[in-house]
Amino acid sequence: MAEDRYAQLHAAFRWQVPDDFNIAEACCGRWARATPKATAIHFDSESGCRAQYSYAQLQRAANRLSNALLNQGVRRGHRVAIVLPQRFETAVAHIAIQQIGAVAMPLSMLFGAEALAYRLQDSGAVLAIAACDVLPALREAKADCPSLRRTLVVGDCDVAGDELPWMAALQAEEARFKPVATRAGDPAILIYTSGTTGNPKGALIPQRALVGNLTGFVASQNWFGFDPFNPAQPSDAVFWSPADWAWTGGLMDALLPTLYFGRPIVAWQGRFSAAKAFELMAVHGVTHAFLFPTALKAMMKAEPRPQRHGLKLRALMSAGEAVGDAVFSWCRDALCVPVNEMFGQTEMNYVVGNCQRLWPAKPGSMGRAYPGHRVAVIDDEGRECAPGETGEVAVHARDRHGVPDPVFFLGYWNNEAATKAKFTGDPGDSWCRTGDLARSDSDGTLWYEGRADDVFKSAGYRIGPGEIENCLLKHPAVANAAVVPKPDAERGALVKAYVVLAPGHAGDAALVDALQAHVKARLAPYEYPKEIEFIDALPMTTTGKVQRRVLRLREQARASGGAVA
Repeated sequence: MAEDRYAQLHAAFRWQVPDDFNIAEACCGRWARATPKATAIHFDSESGCRAQYSYAQLQRAANRLSNALLNQGVRRGHRVAIVLPQRFETAVAHIAIQQIGAVAMPLSMLFGAEALAYRLQDSGAVLAIAACDVLPALREAKADCPSLRRTLVVGDCDVAGDELPWMAALQAEEARFKPVATRAGDPAILIYTSGTTGNPKGALIPQRALVGNLTGFVASQNWFGFDPFNPAQPSDAVFWSPADWAWTGGLMDALLPTLYFGRPIVAWQGRFSAAKAFELMAVHGVTHAFLFPTALKAMMKAEPRPQRHGLKLRALMSAGEAVGDAVFSWCRDALCVPVNEMFGQTEMNYVVGNCQRLWPAKPGSMGRAYPGHRVAVIDDEGRECAPGETGEVAVHARDRHGVPDPVFFLGYWNNEAATKAKFTGDPGDSWCRTGDLARSDSDGTLWYEGRADDVFKSAGYRIGPGEIENCLLKHPAVANAAVVPKPDAERGALVKAYVVLAPGHAGDAALVDALQAHVKARLAPYEYPKEIEFIDALPMTTTGKVQRRVLRLREQARASGGAVA
C-alpha cells in the first residue's frame, strides 16, 4: 500500500501563478524551441489513416492559422468556435486562437443545428473552424447567428459562400508569428455547460485555470511519469483518452495538460469500442489514460484478461460518475492499474480525487481535495457539515493558505445572476457550490451520494442511484443500468431500474426476479428496484454521462398520463 503523503503535500504546496501566462506558449511555444522534434500528436482514425506530428509542426501550423485568423478579422477577445473531433487540426486551432488573445469556444460534433445556433448566437462568435461532417448543421444554424462571418472548413468537401478551405487558408500565410502577451486572468476558453434546467450557460475560463488543473492532473496520473521527489527527471508518458476535446474532460483533463508537459497525446478520430481502446493503447504505448466509467464498464465486460494485449499502462484516471467497486476491482486485479477517481466541474475542474502513488485510496470514494484546493461538504446555509453528514460538495475561492485558487472560472458569459448564484457569497472569497451531494470522513475523504436532483426518497429513505447501479452491474446479465424514482402515491417514489442487457441474455420475468434478488442480497431492503425495465441503450451526454433526468422525466410523464418522449 502507498505511503500516505497527503498531509505533507498539502502543507508544502503553494500556488505559483505568473502575472503573465498564455496557454499557447506553455503548451507549444516553449517546446517548439526546446524539443522541436518531440512528438506532440499521434493521430489515428477509423479510416486507417495514421500520422505523427512534432511540436515544431504544431507550432508552424498554429502560426499560419494565427495569421489567417487575423486576416479574417478575428481580434483579441473575439470568440472562435471549434467544431472538430480529436485530430491534429483541433490542437492547432487551440494554440493559434490563444496566440492572438482570442477566446476558443469548443463545440461538440454531435450538436444539431439548434444547439449550435444557441451557443454561436449567445457567444457572438465571429468565426467557426469546423469539420466537413458538421457543415450541414452549421449552415442551418448560421441564419440565426449574424456575428458569424466566416467558416474555416477542415477536410475534403465542397465549400460555399463565406466558407474557406483550411488548407488554402493556411498555405497562403507565413509560418512565423509573434504571439500577443496575455495576463493570467485574461479569458481563454468558453465552454457551455448543459446543467439540469434552462438554457446552457457559457463558463468563461481564464488562462490561469490550466495552472489550477495541474496538481489534480499529475496526482490522478500518479505524477505523469515524473518523480515527485526528483522533478528534474524527464517523463516518458504517452497519454490517451476517448473524452471529446470539445468538453472539459477532453480539453482540460487530457489535451492541454499533456501538451503542457511536452508529452505526446493520442488523437483518435472515430467511435469508441472496447476492442479499439485496447488496440490504441497497445499500438501507441499508452502509459497514462483518462477513461470514464462507461468506457471502463464496456472494457470490463469485453475483456477479462486485458494484460494479454501487452499494455504499458501505468496510471488511470476516471471521472464523470462514480466508478463503483466492481470496476475498481477489475482495474486493480485484471488491468493491474488501480484507478484514480477524480471529481471536478467546468467551472472549477480537477479539485478532488485520488493518487495511488502518494496516498492510499479508499475504493468507491471520490478521494480527497488535491493540493491547492480547499473542498468541503456544506449545508444549505453554507456551513461545513460534520463527518458522515450528507451535504453539497463546495470549493472555496481561496486555498487553505488564503491564496486565490487559479482553477476557478471567471463567470458565466453574460449571466451575472447565475454567477452569483453559484457562490454562497462574494465570488472571490466564498464557497462555490457544485450541485453534487457527498459525505466526508474525518480525514477529508469524500463519498459521492449523487447529483442533488438524482437523489430521491422512497418511504422516507434517501436513495442514491450509484450504489444500486453498481450492484446491478455485478450481475453477468447487466451491461449498464440507471436508477430513477418512479412516482408512487404510497411511498412517494419507487426505486426503478433501467437495464441494458449484456449480449446473450433475455429480458424476461425470470431475469427481473433474479436481478431483484441480486440487489436484495447485497444492499438494504429498501434499495432493491421494485420495477425493472429493459432498454436498448441509456440516454447519454456527449461526454459519456448517463442522463438520469431524461428517464426521471419519462416516469413523471407516465405517472401523469402525459406523452412519453
